[in-house]
Amino acid sequence: MPKPGREFKSQFNDKYNLLSRKMLRLLSENSRITMSELAKSVGLSRKTAKDRLARLEKELGIRYTLELDEDKLGLFNPHIIIIKFNKRPSDDYLKQVFSRFHIPQIVATIKGSYDMFIYANAQSRDDYVHWDRGLQIHLADYGVSWNPSEVAWRPLGFYPLRNELLERLDLPEKYKTLLLLLNKNSRATFQQLSKETGMHFNTIAYNFKKLVELGYIKRFTLVMEKLDPFTVMTIFGKYIISSRFEQDARSTRDFFRTDDEYSLVSRYVIVNQLVGSGDFFGVGVFDDLETAMKRFWNYYKEDMVAEKPKSERGVIDKVLIGDLPLRSLDTSKVYRVINWQSILEGIE
Repeated sequence: MPKPGREFKSQFNDKYNLLSRKMLRLLSENSRITMSELAKSVGLSRKTAKDRLARLEKELGIRYTLELDEDKLGLFNPHIIIIKFNKRPSDDYLKQVFSRFHIPQIVATIKGSYDMFIYANAQSRDDYVHWDRGLQIHLADYGVSWNPSEVAWRPLGFYPLRNELLERLDLPEKYKTLLLLLNKNSRATFQQLSKETGMHFNTIAYNFKKLVELGYIKRFTLVMEKLDPFTVMTIFGKYIISSRFEQDARSTRDFFRTDDEYSLVSRYVIVNQLVGSGDFFGVGVFDDLETAMKRFWNYYKEDMVAEKPKSERGVIDKVLIGDLPLRSLDTSKVYRVINWQSILEGIE
């Protein structure tokens, strides 16, 4: 169970009533739910539900997209990169530089211990290494400290993938075309997709079913693009693993899986175990910086006390490339648990 005092009410939830938050939860879990099903699930008329959703879409910058299985798509080089500059370039310059490449999926500037975080993936290790080294050379005049880590385990969350990367996948063109359109709008109807592609309705339905069966699509979901109501904190940690690691990790998992009922945005949206410069990366969403410090930074430091974590934190300032995975899910159900102690026993 979570430590006493971990349960708290986020103020930004109060700005939206329970029906609105339920709608967002349903759409986060399956963005292709029909308007009639959505209205029935929250007890509203279809017209009222449609009008309410239109307001939410505008206020929160909702974009309907896909949660994809990167391994099954042949993307085996997922990395988190933490960057610190001696002389920080302008945001416009950074956006111009990173937008040239298909490998970075999220590029965000940070206020805190570091200046940027990047999530990147590529089809081959060669592609990733060439991009990594080339970009470091390109930014060398700014005194760049470049700290990459491979994402080894993803207990919670996903990274929305850009179409610039998906366009390069080695997939049959009929699947790729559909995947690109659904990644831009996962609520698109078969009629809309048929009109967009020129494919027959039945062909769209067949290819859609195959994309799901092949496991490329893990979830039809949404992201919220407006950061205004939230403080989004990132933590990048390195720790010395002790014999108490599983005990500490279990306690840490407890608060990563706690949340308000039908939260507007899940409190913890990304939890990653890393290999490389860091061992942990996480993203949490809170009312303000003070709450983020109390409910994320302090708890992480306290729970991993035996590991003596050397961690850096920052608040996301701007997203220059891609989208943050801000959405509402029941994190207690989607959190993927790994028992480290059982792995140790297997080694013994």
